[in-house]
Amino acid sequence: MKISFVIPAHNEEVRLPTSLASIERALARGAYDAEVIVVNNGSVDRTGEVARSYDWVRVVDEPRLGLPQARQAGFEVATGDLIANVDADTMLPDAWLDTVLAEFARDENLAALSGPHVYYDLSIVHRAFTKVWYFFGYVMHLVNHYIFNVGAMLQGGNFVVRRTHMQQIGGFDTSIKFYGEDTDVAKRISQVGRVKWTFKLPIYTSGRRLKKEGTLRTALKYATNYVATTVSGRPISYAYTDIRDDA
Repeated sequence: MKISFVIPAHNEEVRLPTSLASIERALARGAYDAEVIVVNNGSVDRTGEVARSYDWVRVVDEPRLGLPQARQAGFEVATGDLIANVDADTMLPDAWLDTVLAEFARDENLAALSGPHVYYDLSIVHRAFTKVWYFFGYVMHLVNHYIFNVGAMLQGGNFVVRRTHMQQIGGFDTSIKFYGEDTDVAKRISQVGRVKWTFKLPIYTSGRRLKKEGTLRTALKYATNYVATTVSGRPISYAYTDIRDDA
């Protein structure tokens, strides 16, 4: 199976090289059929220039701001059987790619696969809190997906979808700007295939949003929008703060 990495990047000139380096290391470990797409999402810094400095990266310019807008732009040009939706501040662990390919190879009805974030730059206490939070989220995923059949859980920045299933649901909902974009995909794609959440698919990511907005406050906002999107199909929070690094 061919896998397409789609990386939305809005003013991410600082973090993007580290993310791309982790993908390059992962692909160097085997003979993988893969492509890497960076979606320059209305950046006003050097994000586009940085992405184009890699000859193995395809760059797509999407001027409409928004995470789903960027993911959809990447999805439309991707040619892989699997679409890996990662972010510009994420880094792949060594086993990530092999885990993804093995999971999709063993189950043709697997529509989407996801796992947790590991916030490498947060304290041990805050990382422990997020693990507990993910445990409760996993329980909700099992209940919603396998008992009530009303949705599932995907972690934005760490989820892979099968192209054919994603096409069946019409791609990403670009009317959503930020919160709820992953839950919306999980809810819709769970109606055409199986969604799996596994703690065996962690990805490293920055905790900069949690540092800026507070871990508990951030968790509650995501949880509230998860419930709202699962129940009504729409998030309740539309405004969001862009949190980036100074160049």
